[in-house]
Amino acid sequence: MSADPRPGLARLLQLASPALPVGAYSYSQGLEAAIEAGIVRDAAGARAWIADVLELSVSRMEAPVLLRLIDAWRAGDAALAGRWNALFLASRETAELRAETVQMGHSLARLLAELGVDVPLAEPSYPAAFARAVAAWRIAVREALVAYLWAWIENQVMAAVKTVPLGQTDGQKMLLALGGTLEALAARAAALGDDELGNFAPGLALLSSRHETQYTRLFRS
Repeated sequence: MSADPRPGLARLLQLASPALPVGAYSYSQGLEAAIEAGIVRDAAGARAWIADVLELSVSRMEAPVLLRLIDAWRAGDAALAGRWNALFLASRETAELRAETVQMGHSLARLLAELGVDVPLAEPSYPAAFARAVAAWRIAVREALVAYLWAWIENQVMAAVKTVPLGQTDGQKMLLALGGTLEALAARAAALGDDELGNFAPGLALLSSRHETQYTRLFRS
């Protein structure tokens, strides 16, 4: 094997690791509210919920915005990155969902600063900070997007394991099934035009709103 001077794979694994200190483990993105409401009761229900949010929301808005942010950072266009960041923040439908991406974005930006990568945005979302690292570390774009989606489903599955609750084997079965869809979802996200981006998931928005006043909860969203 010839030596590759790019640290892409190692850096990508670092970015997608659940050990990344950004607080992702503390959010369920409405899943906890769905469990409280009785919509998600078992492994099949959890898998259906996660798959729907991935299909209808994450892959149609967050994923294509991430790609545009990577392009903007690679081009050195902080103003364009700022516009996409603002659009993504505006697309968050509840206070919890917006606070989540802002907190995680701030945490990742602060960490990246310690690692020598600046994120020149006043209020970076998580995709904006993640994209900045991808650009700075010259990580392949498609692999970065798949890893981003993988980290999202992994966090959702772990939230389901803790809250439904489910066994670890159930969680791994869900990861195997959901992970098998990521390449196709990444390809579709890359093909979307600017006017095709959308975040229509009213069930998620309603349950996220309910979660803000849910009496007993483990997660911040």
